[in-house]
Amino acid sequence: MKALTALFGRDAKLAVRAGGGAPVAVLFFLIVVTITPFALGPDLALLQRIGPAILWIGALLASLLALDRLLAADLDDGSLDLLTMSDTPLELALAAKALAHWLTTGLPLVIATPLLALFLNLDLVASAAVAATLLVGTPALTFLGLAGAALTVTLRRGGLLLSVLVLPLTIPVLIFGVAASNAAIVGPLPFGTPFMILCALSLTGLVIGPVAAALALRSGHD
Repeated sequence: MKALTALFGRDAKLAVRAGGGAPVAVLFFLIVVTITPFALGPDLALLQRIGPAILWIGALLASLLALDRLLAADLDDGSLDLLTMSDTPLELALAAKALAHWLTTGLPLVIATPLLALFLNLDLVASAAVAATLLVGTPALTFLGLAGAALTVTLRRGGLLLSVLVLPLTIPVLIFGVAASNAAIVGPLPFGTPFMILCALSLTGLVIGPVAAALALRSGHD
């Protein structure tokens, strides 16, 4: 447990010191949200209706943008090999790394959502609903992306391939995230059903992501 805590703290500090992760992701999120109204025109009712989808797509793309940083630094300094050969279960170590990555890249997207929702004519209730769905849904994006990062970490310029591999896996998260947001804003479906499915997807990603990533890393060392 002490080793996992130390690993988690190290990854969080490195992510903050290195920079680029959270600022670039939030900036990309901001660009997507602010450019879309210019393309759609001054129809405020339309913006309000599709606002949750725009926010979710922006957060999804921003999360994919930051995934290539998840394991790249560990490969460069050799700590990835040490993790593979250490006594600490690799699955738990990778889960701790993914959690630290989400706290430094995914959580800032959630915090920025209420402010960016103003650009889409969403009221306080609507922005809170979208932020809640992103809070429980973006961990699934990170943990599913962990498996893709493990598969492409040793490849040169694997960032594009990583996005291609992970994007299809994130579609269910996007669907139920937008469905839950729309249910809270306009109905008629109840908010609880898609929201609970979104929570289940995050829990599934929490289990499957580290296991698949560990298998990919072990097979790469065989």
